[in-house]
Amino acid sequence: MERTGADAGLPEVAGLLDGLPRQRGPLSAAPAPSPAPAITEPAAATQVTEAAASRIRAFHPWRLLPTPTGTPFTCAYAAVLAVTSLIAAYADPALVHALHQGSSTDVAHLLRTPVVVLIASALWVAGGIMAPYTLCFLLVLTALERRIGGARTAVVFLLGHVLATLATEVPVGLAVLVGHLPGSSVHRLDYGISFGVATSFGALAGLLRPWLRWPVLVLFGGMLIQDLLDLTDPLTNWGHLISLAIGIAMWPVVRRWQASPSADLGRPHVRRGRRHRLEAQPPQDGRAVVGGVDVQVRDAAGHREGGAGGDQRAVDTAPAPLGRR
Repeated sequence: MERTGADAGLPEVAGLLDGLPRQRGPLSAAPAPSPAPAITEPAAATQVTEAAASRIRAFHPWRLLPTPTGTPFTCAYAAVLAVTSLIAAYADPALVHALHQGSSTDVAHLLRTPVVVLIASALWVAGGIMAPYTLCFLLVLTALERRIGGARTAVVFLLGHVLATLATEVPVGLAVLVGHLPGSSVHRLDYGISFGVATSFGALAGLLRPWLRWPVLVLFGGMLIQDLLDLTDPLTNWGHLISLAIGIAMWPVVRRWQASPSADLGRPHVRRGRRHRLEAQPPQDGRAVVGGVDVQVRDAAGHREGGAGGDQRAVDTAPAPLGRR
């Protein structure tokens, strides 16, 4: 068909559809959707997590003993006990007896200066530095402080020392008051760290694995019961059993202290026997927040979408095996 004069100047329109403009040429392909960005965490956080895991796997025998940086409370307390033990061993016996008498938590002193004698009585080791409770003090308080910290270990020790002392001395005062014991009983010499150590031992047992917890409790408790049956010092022996019971009663508290959130980045938090993973908030402007930590975001090709530079890796979202802290 030939074009007329008006139609001759028009462009080729045979390939166009009626009523739909801009149909000339091949259709452009729709843009492929960009892959979802992957959340990455700082490399430093990953290194901290790996270093913490390697420290947990490794066993160092010297960690059984106190150190100034790792267990400052136990180390300082042990130094004080060493000084007082040297005084008790080499000072004049009359002076040592006067110091012990002034530090005794007997009924007479508890009525006059309770706070002073409760603190002073915990500065001496009954039997000297070579007494069995000295080694027990070092091992138990070191292990407890490495798990719950120095301040909380001091709370456990002092709580057992004070409560067990009152539990043994108050009945003596009441017995003297009603005439069942002579008046000299209110001046009974009583000092030492054994009540605090027994309480710390009971509290530490609650943080051990069951296969170790129950054997050591049965062994230690059996020794205390045997001492009580021997009737060598019934009042003190009852105090040791009461101290152990106080430590066992503190299991819920010390377990909460031990399971407090860790400061390590990228590590699951353990609280009250349950495991909590860090949850990521939706990324915005190339960044995301994981467990309160600002991290970088990059796409599947490995390109960062914002933030500081540095070697980074994608967060592993697969569930990790539940371990025990």
